[in-house]
Amino acid sequence: MTLSGKRVLVVGGSSGIGFGAAKAALASGASVVVVSRSADKVQLAAERLGVKVAGHVLDTTDEAGIEGFFARERPFDHVIASAAKTKVASVRELPLADAYQSMNSKFWGAYRVARAAKINDGGSLTLVSGFLSIRPKKGAAIQGAINAALEGLTRGLALEFAPVRVNCVSPGLVMTELYDALANDARRAMFDGAAQRLPAGLVGTPDHLAIQIMAFLTNPYITGSTVYVDGGGAIA
Repeated sequence: MTLSGKRVLVVGGSSGIGFGAAKAALASGASVVVVSRSADKVQLAAERLGVKVAGHVLDTTDEAGIEGFFARERPFDHVIASAAKTKVASVRELPLADAYQSMNSKFWGAYRVARAAKINDGGSLTLVSGFLSIRPKKGAAIQGAINAALEGLTRGLALEFAPVRVNCVSPGLVMTELYDALANDARRAMFDGAAQRLPAGLVGTPDHLAIQIMAFLTNPYITGSTVYVDGGGAIA
């Protein structure tokens, strides 16, 4: 139940939840490989994380690129797949091309990684969904459907991949770079309002999600599970 000396891959590890997981894995003694589709973000993340981190450019929508990456790499002990680029709007307003691309990025991207990844026996694969899978929101049906698909995939893969363990963390609202485009006052008002509505009384951070992801990596008795780290958003 330790990551000391283990090799951890974080897909989408250059920012947000993935970066938080990479940082936590390093703090637990792992060597970390961070991949993302942006070369600049990969380089910056590797510089921020330190010398025990390797960075590579990888787009999860690129099937050949994913297969080539894992063919070149030796097996990992743990793989975390958090990369996603999605657009959210009501079903009748979201162009089908954007709906397809959202599913291609978040669901099929994770599927491609799971299919190609080489993971040592006793290791783990962790996916990232979102609490809209069980708490639908008007105008975000596509996001809820994608998240629910990932959670279903998790359970099936846990059976297929054993003794590799497969789990899923499902976040609520998390303070990440995703919201940097908002003006400071608007972003603060959004987070403050959400904190008031949540039973936990605060909005999540990547570090909060990383605590649960590290539990998935280090606890050999967890597989096939989805854990909602959402401040109580699913029940609010």
